Amino acid sequence: MSPTPETVEVDFIAPRHLAGGGDPAWITVPLHRGCGWSYGDDPLMPRVLLSSPDQKALLRLEPDPDGQWWTLSHAAGPDHAAWYASFGARTPVELIAAVTDALTDPAPPAGAPSDPYEPLQQIGWTPVSADNGLVSPDGTAYLQRLGSAEEPGAWFVTATLGLDRPVWQARFDAHTPARLVAAFAAALADPKPVPRIDSGRSLPTHDPSVVTRRTTDVLAVYVAGALEERVHSLAARRAAPPTSPIPTRQAPAKNDRSR
Repeated sequence: MSPTPETVEVDFIAPRHLAGGGDPAWITVPLHRGCGWSYGDDPLMPRVLLSSPDQKALLRLEPDPDGQWWTLSHAAGPDHAAWYASFGARTPVELIAAVTDALTDPAPPAGAPSDPYEPLQQIGWTPVSADNGLVSPDGTAYLQRLGSAEEPGAWFVTATLGLDRPVWQARFDAHTPARLVAAFAAALADPKPVPRIDSGRSLPTHDPSVVTRRTTDVLAVYVAGALEERVHSLAARRAAPPTSPIPTRQAPAKNDRSR
């Protein structure tokens, strides 16, 4: 008799912004193996540093009980200012991964959202008067942009269980490309539950009126394979040829004269 395949108990949590942080490897491993980001190894420090192949972007994961655990920063370029984004410890890795995936995409899809408000408005988030924000239908998540139309400022996305019970906050400074904030918002708007193993200790609340948790036994090979599939997908995206070939520049013909 063949042995019974090993299974793992997986919780599928909705809404995803209250599912807890998840496994950081969902972000760090694909960046390194699928996108070519290099890492620094300091065994004496509880932190992870990953830098992009062009050395312009840096992702830092550093446990900080009083601040943001994740920080993504990007150097200034000829056509843009330096920018940074940061994320609290309980920010779901699926949301942060949406930002890093958009940043590393060599050919962003034409239909990708560019307005952070749009994906949230489509699922019923409503305006909050007088502060340029949107709130989720259940009141547990909130997006706001500081500043004005003339001088737009930083973006803040907050998950909360009440005025005195914040769960996590994501911050994007004023110069963060809008498509990256929109990628985060689109992932936040995704209604699909996210998987968590041993979520009992990581969920910010078990209130069934706020969080739905469906527990299922999943083959261990599928659980392990999900990360590998993600790595391969990003690696293939990076290696794919451009969708339209860049025309080669022709040498001018002899005796060519400008008119």
